[in-house]
Amino acid sequence: MQEKLMSKKKPSFPVNDRFHKYLAKYNRNTKIPVFYDDLLRFSGSIVVYDQHDEDTFWVRCYYPDYERDDIDNSLKQVYTILHSDGSDDSLEFLNVDAIDYCTFGNSKPFRVKIRNILNDSFTYFYVKKADASRIYGLEFEHILSPHRINFLVYRDTLIEEHIAGIPGDVFIEDELPMCDDRAKTQIAKQFVKFNERCTIRLLGDMRSYNYVIIPTHDFDHVEYQIRAIDFDQQCFEGSLKVYRPQFFKENLKMVQLVQEKLQESSIEQYRREERSLLAKRIINAQSRYKELMRCILNDQISNESNVKQLRKELYDFSSDMKFKRARSMGQIIRTALDFVKRNYEDVNMKRLI
Repeated sequence: MQEKLMSKKKPSFPVNDRFHKYLAKYNRNTKIPVFYDDLLRFSGSIVVYDQHDEDTFWVRCYYPDYERDDIDNSLKQVYTILHSDGSDDSLEFLNVDAIDYCTFGNSKPFRVKIRNILNDSFTYFYVKKADASRIYGLEFEHILSPHRINFLVYRDTLIEEHIAGIPGDVFIEDELPMCDDRAKTQIAKQFVKFNERCTIRLLGDMRSYNYVIIPTHDFDHVEYQIRAIDFDQQCFEGSLKVYRPQFFKENLKMVQLVQEKLQESSIEQYRREERSLLAKRIINAQSRYKELMRCILNDQISNESNVKQLRKELYDFSSDMKFKRARSMGQIIRTALDFVKRNYEDVNMKRLI
């Protein structure tokens, strides 16, 4: 558990013309009035602390008076484009309460807090540098996971909606010890399924602070889901362990929970369920999925050494010769997803016969 899985900072990859056209076709590529670099022109900042007076690694930004009005108006327009039809009708009822900048991690995002002054409700969205591998991660999340996600790309700027939930590290520390046995079993099940989903679609670096736990109150109990919130490490690293959340020390308590609450047969059942659901999503979104695959197959989102390492580890893991012949991360993820889809279809064919 103490092995250091990631050592180098991941570079940012540009979005090529083919991928831009794909994003435009599915209403992801939309003109916006503010860019990531515009928000970098803050003149001062203060540290943002959490409720326990711990440093959150976010700083609250302040802008010169002559720029603040323009920035606020532009951010309010971005909010209406992201969540509505982009009209100016509701701008007068919106207020930009805060613009925070994250000093931790690869993407160094801005977090914008938008409040409706009529009812005092608020929400967030994020402004980041557009990185092709991160955007592929968002698209795979939208198509292949149980969750939909809303984002916009314009030139070198990415706008992401906020994903609500309890940060995994906070949940593990504060909430998990208070859960009853039934809830812990259900959380263990969801971690197994989440682990499988990340591995198959090559979404890496799912340490506890990169996903959220979402409790949903049913009529007599609480259901839990685990959802990724950071898509920076989509198809980049060479080590297969990076794509398996179980190998990060930050998830040790979740792994122990699985070992305590689930038998091997149950773990295998939940892994099989997740692979089947993923295969069904591929089949149901076949046209969009194929277009996305054509984009990633013709894109470079990693380096040669990582590709060689990952294809070897996946071949050793699966004995599928197609991994050995892969020449890019795009070919590797296509092989992985085709493997899952083919196995699902073969099982279904045998059942029909």
